[in-house]
Amino acid sequence: MKRSYQYRLYPNKAQTETLMRVLEIHRQLYNAALQERREAWRRCRVSISYVDQANQLKELRSFDEDAAWLNYSSIQQTLRRLDKAFRAFFRRLKAGEEPGYPRFKSRKRFRSVEYRFGDGAGLKNGRLRVQNVGLVKIKLHRPIPPDAKIKAVVITRRGDGKWYATFQIELPDPNPAPHPGPAVGIDLGVNPSLAALSNGETVESPRFLRQTEARLAEAQRVASRRRKGSRRRRKANRQVARIHRRIANQRRDLAHKLSRRLTDTFSLIAVEDLNVEALARSFLAKSVHDAGWSQLLQFLAYKAESAGSQIMAVDPYNTSQVCSACGRLVPKDLSIRWHDCPHCGLSLDRDVNAARNILNKAQARTGPSVVASLAA
Repeated sequence: MKRSYQYRLYPNKAQTETLMRVLEIHRQLYNAALQERREAWRRCRVSISYVDQANQLKELRSFDEDAAWLNYSSIQQTLRRLDKAFRAFFRRLKAGEEPGYPRFKSRKRFRSVEYRFGDGAGLKNGRLRVQNVGLVKIKLHRPIPPDAKIKAVVITRRGDGKWYATFQIELPDPNPAPHPGPAVGIDLGVNPSLAALSNGETVESPRFLRQTEARLAEAQRVASRRRKGSRRRRKANRQVARIHRRIANQRRDLAHKLSRRLTDTFSLIAVEDLNVEALARSFLAKSVHDAGWSQLLQFLAYKAESAGSQIMAVDPYNTSQVCSACGRLVPKDLSIRWHDCPHCGLSLDRDVNAARNILNKAQARTGPSVVASLAA
């Protein structure tokens, strides 16, 4: 089981300057490696692989002082990062998707460097030791599990100027006991509720972006009026980045807390098999992004592994139009937020009715005996 633990770094002025130099040299190496691949194909129709470029590192370091100064394995990770971008490009091309050829990285788009743990980066006396940088203060707000094996450390500089270290770790596969809780269906929404549960509970949508839109728009206007390349523009852009980071942190915090509560409470969690990517390109785009459905579903999936819960995705067809009690079709448009069935008399919130239909579909797939055993 793979997990990532992220911690805030507090480098001093000298360490910040050194980290910025490390980022810049890695960026230049990335762009040079990309240029080599492009020119080899354009001139000779030859594809250069990661192995071809990695084999040149010793020779490169013999005459390039900047490359020789860097940690050797971290350069390898940067070349693997480029190779991963090309493999993703060819995969999308083969699948008929929009390919998106790898592009050169500006300073704004290259923000992270990866180290192998113990080779260029490691923990020492409660601080993060980074080659050529020294011991950097780190806020270890939660301990790394004692049975975890740390594989890599990714040092990142965010747009707001803050530094973070992400530890990529491996843990033993969980083997939890069967969850004793009941089953539940969840209907995800954007307004007024983020999630409606089949037991009648609703979680109000906080709409973090909508609440901060006015402040964000003002910060963006200030940044747009600053002269490009000026110190004042960089300062204004950092303020815009801080607002975006706060919104993202709020959304992530809600997703973590809600997913933890659901997986700790319920044994079977039925959700709709939504095409979130397509919905994010519709007229609901801003609301879907603000709700953070993909993040919530991702957190539910990985938390369920250790909690012993089961996540099941069902076909969303007609979940909001069918009566959950009698199964008859009750057509209604999006403006109608209450379900009133003229056939059986059921009257309840539209989203709760949809959540019950989602649970009914999950029960039909697993069978009553399986659901009963999960909820026993």
